[in-house]
Amino acid sequence: VHRQIKKITPLLPPGIHIGIFHSMAKIYRQRVQLLLKNAACGLVLVLILLALFLEARVAFWVALGIPVSFLGSFLFLPAAGVTINMVSLFAYIIAIGIVVDDAIVVGENTYHYHQQGIPFLKAAIRGAREVAMPVTFSILTNIATFMPLYFVPGVVGKFFKMIPIVVSTVFLISLGESLFVLPAHLGHHKERHRRGISAWLHQKQQAFSKGFRRWVETRYAPLLAFAIRHRIVTLAISVGLLASVVSYALSGRMGLGLFPTIEMDFSRASVVLPYGSPVEKTELVVKRLLKGARRVIAECGHPELIKSTICDIGINGSHTAYVRIELAEPEIRKKIMSTEEFTRRWREAVGEVVGVKSLVFASDIGGPGGRSRPIAVELSHRDINVLEKASKELSRALAVYPRVKDIDDGFQPGKQEIDFTIKPEGKSLALTAWDIARQIRSAFYGAEAIRQQRGRNEIKVMVRLPKNERITEQTIDNLMIRTPLGTYVPLREIASASLGRSYTTINRRNGRRVIQVTADVIPRSRADEILNDLKRSILPKLMQKYPNLSYSFEGARAEITESIASLKFTFTLALMVIYAMLAIPFRSYIQPFIIMMSIPFGIVGAFLGHLIMGYDLCLFSLFGIVALSGVVVNDSLVMIDFANRRRRDNKMSPFRAIQSAAVQRFRPILLTTLTTFGGLAPMIFETSVQARFLIPMAISLGFGLLFATFITLIIIPCLYIIIEDIRAWIIRHIIKPANASGGYER
Repeated sequence: VHRQIKKITPLLPPGIHIGIFHSMAKIYRQRVQLLLKNAACGLVLVLILLALFLEARVAFWVALGIPVSFLGSFLFLPAAGVTINMVSLFAYIIAIGIVVDDAIVVGENTYHYHQQGIPFLKAAIRGAREVAMPVTFSILTNIATFMPLYFVPGVVGKFFKMIPIVVSTVFLISLGESLFVLPAHLGHHKERHRRGISAWLHQKQQAFSKGFRRWVETRYAPLLAFAIRHRIVTLAISVGLLASVVSYALSGRMGLGLFPTIEMDFSRASVVLPYGSPVEKTELVVKRLLKGARRVIAECGHPELIKSTICDIGINGSHTAYVRIELAEPEIRKKIMSTEEFTRRWREAVGEVVGVKSLVFASDIGGPGGRSRPIAVELSHRDINVLEKASKELSRALAVYPRVKDIDDGFQPGKQEIDFTIKPEGKSLALTAWDIARQIRSAFYGAEAIRQQRGRNEIKVMVRLPKNERITEQTIDNLMIRTPLGTYVPLREIASASLGRSYTTINRRNGRRVIQVTADVIPRSRADEILNDLKRSILPKLMQKYPNLSYSFEGARAEITESIASLKFTFTLALMVIYAMLAIPFRSYIQPFIIMMSIPFGIVGAFLGHLIMGYDLCLFSLFGIVALSGVVVNDSLVMIDFANRRRRDNKMSPFRAIQSAAVQRFRPILLTTLTTFGGLAPMIFETSVQARFLIPMAISLGFGLLFATFITLIIIPCLYIIIEDIRAWIIRHIIKPANASGGYER
């Protein structure tokens, strides 16, 4: 980017400042460096966890699947139109912890058989073959639940459709690597004599591994047996916890916004005066805004807080202006005051400005797609006068709420004009409205008399009244209008005049005029409470007062509704695909339901994660929950597969089979969870403004999987036994009596 800037700088016209390009390049560089730093930290955490739970050589070959999968994806992503940008880099951060899950399952199973004395080659073959089916279907379920993000509509969808493309490509490459390349590496390990630091590290790792295994057998196994014996109570407690957390989230206390609040590096104020206001009046308002900003800086005593000030008067006409205060870097603002605090003090210092149509302050952005105002109520009616009255009443109602700021009634009256209505006397003279309007226009605007060619230019000669006559209203009263008979009559005798407004814009939806009443809410997550209150009490009264008036919620609320509607459909479809995928290998219609029970508990973890980290729910949080659904079923899938294998091969009872499978799979389940959370942890705990709008999705994935795993290790075995209890009851009380009475033969 800097090289391109150097090339184009000499080509720019004199006076053009190149600083904005440097600023854009700086922001881009900061974002890339931030994400690369988080990716490196996540990779290091994954390596440490793998080395702690597995032998160092096994951990190395398992972790090698990460760069192999990432580099392999670079071969295919250009064909899909994906570039290296902030969102695609974030997709790689998501994949860091998840992409090694299949390699962990294969590597841990190989390591488990090797610890039993089986040579590495046979252990690798047996371990990979045993988990090939569940690993393959776990990757497919992961891809299925990331795909709904590809179909999200709007600008947000254009940004986030890259995530499922990147993640799916990486997952498919990692599947081949874990089933074919990884076993080849592990199978050719040789027993070797270790010395020095290598021997010491191996000894410590083995001691931790044996101690962890002992803890699982002496602590987890008895706890699991106790939970299974009291499985109904355990399930009731879990469902109660699920209902409590989901009810709290749906009550609106957590809030739901389009994007998380992201503090900008600047504070801005947009002012709109009545249409046609002279630029001098707009300049006075701008000077008042600048005076308020200087007052805030004087009160805090830190002039270094402001880097620069940008004023733009007349950006959309002489009645509009824009003031932008560039603030210092986040490190400096953290010591003095935040952008939000500066904006709040700036608003108070400016106070109420008389004669201003709207004055909007902003200190945050809404993420991709720009900044949608949290409250935007669109009123619709065929009569513009009714809309004007209704919008003003709604604005006054919004002003009562203490959290609502910067209200705009959406009504822009435009310049004053004189409207003429033809009288019966004019009609009796065979005059029409078109005749009168044409002659008035010709008198003041001019009528084309002739066109002359001068070189390549064509010049129009216009005939109109002298300037001194065109600037007074008295001329209108005395203007003479020619009748079709060739006589002249005064305009005042054939038409009546009245003052009106020429509307600058007229917005329509379905043939009806509309006006949007907009406002900001601090904090934005409380917008739903206010909108619901408007829907319950204020808007029905307004519709009763003005017949045929209708309303709809637009802005951020409309975008959220559209995205959620899309997610509902695609997420439901993804769940059906997951169920079908799980039913194929298990050859059962019941066991897929057991596995998918971990999904709602993952949602509980996502909600709790937002509460712990102090984040409100937003659209990106829902994206993370959708993607989480495929990841959380992986552990349950492998556990149930092992239990079925124990019952089929070793003729174990359901109780013994599920307990044995849970104990054996405890280490890989815990390890896959910790590596996924470890890969996302740097992003979850990131404090930089640049990555703040991506953090809610990482929180949903990380905390959702973390919570769901510990619930899965207890609830899934209990559900497995409950299903067996129900099956046994059906056989004992329904099938056997029917067979005894010859019911099936009939």
